Amino acid sequence: MLLVAIVFIVFLFLGMPVAFAIGISGFLFFLQHLELPITIPIQVTISQTQNFALLAVPMFIFAGNLLNKAGITQRLMDLASVLTGHLRGGLAQISAVLSTLMGGVSGSCIADAAMECRMLGPEMVKRGYSRGFAVTVNVWTSLIVPTIPPGIGLILYGTVGQVSIGRLFAGGILPGLLLMFLFMITISYAAKKRGYLPEREHRASFREITKATSRSIWAILFPFLLLFGLRFGIFTPSEVGSFAVIYGLGVGLFAYRELSLKKLGEVLNDTITDVGAVMYLIALSGIFGYGIVFDRIPEVIANSLLGLSSNPFVLIFVIVLFLIIAGMFVDGSVLILMLTPILLPVARQVGFDPVHFGLIFVLTVTLGNMTPPVGSAMYAGCAVLDTPIEEYIHESGLFFVAAVIAIALLIFLPQIVLFLPNLLFG
Repeated sequence: MLLVAIVFIVFLFLGMPVAFAIGISGFLFFLQHLELPITIPIQVTISQTQNFALLAVPMFIFAGNLLNKAGITQRLMDLASVLTGHLRGGLAQISAVLSTLMGGVSGSCIADAAMECRMLGPEMVKRGYSRGFAVTVNVWTSLIVPTIPPGIGLILYGTVGQVSIGRLFAGGILPGLLLMFLFMITISYAAKKRGYLPEREHRASFREITKATSRSIWAILFPFLLLFGLRFGIFTPSEVGSFAVIYGLGVGLFAYRELSLKKLGEVLNDTITDVGAVMYLIALSGIFGYGIVFDRIPEVIANSLLGLSSNPFVLIFVIVLFLIIAGMFVDGSVLILMLTPILLPVARQVGFDPVHFGLIFVLTVTLGNMTPPVGSAMYAGCAVLDTPIEEYIHESGLFFVAAVIAIALLIFLPQIVLFLPNLLFG
């Protein structure tokens, strides 16, 4: 597998699409093992897509696109503005709260970063915020999105690692709120140094908050309805994705009445593109994964890590450091698909709850979307606001520190993750 890994890395640096890099490099493994039937790569590619639990992925992507076109985004932004407009750096604070509210809608930090840069970025620049700061805020706050149900990363991790998706969804809520809180503190500190003023002179009245909340209630209820359905056995993880689609159609057609036939066509087109990209990646990852299992790579790495230290916190910090570095070069979804079978057994062996580890894992690999050289959310945000990468990097230090503090708190305080899963699921 060493040659396979080297070829994979070379392909990535040459700019080859990740799915092709995985598939072609994985196929080299079979050329090294001629005793294996050459038909296996085809078989594992097809079988990789036959997992019933994976039905949740295209369904939630479809539901997210529906809700985005249903008029929810503007309503959530209005609510975020009412809640945070009185704080220093009001527009930037809106970004943190909006990402938290949008987590249940988009499920993708890249989509959220691009959307917020498009909606909030120009207004922030117009009101005196530096362009680099505007991009940085909107990109880094999107890190909250994957922790809020139904995050696609949590679904992939739960499917590959055979971990309860319901418990993962519940476990992501408090970490998401923790990230929001830390980013709001960071924004407030930066805004004070730069003289960025609040958007409102006074805190919103209870009536204003109630009105804005009622307009956004269908989006706010979404993640809680998912958890309710999973907790009481109304839906399986796959079925809850179908419910999400029906919910999105209901909101768009009947609640807000903003989902026209034209918008529905756009939703279907976007969904086909998104699902195609994700499922192609999942399918070809099966080729790579076969070689990992065949060469017993999980056992080798597990034994190597366990040989470093018997202290579980030392091991988890080594894993987190590795994931931060790996996330700078490889997409988070790829890392989840490739590394879950390797790292989850190690985490279990040293006593980490799989849900606890899953949230740390997904959050850490998602961090790579915000960092060079291949940060997808970073490039999306900078492209929308036409901002040099150098300006973004210059402004990112405080937000990176806030994210690392959040991950450290999750490691040392597992109840932040496990409180709600234990409360809801026992």
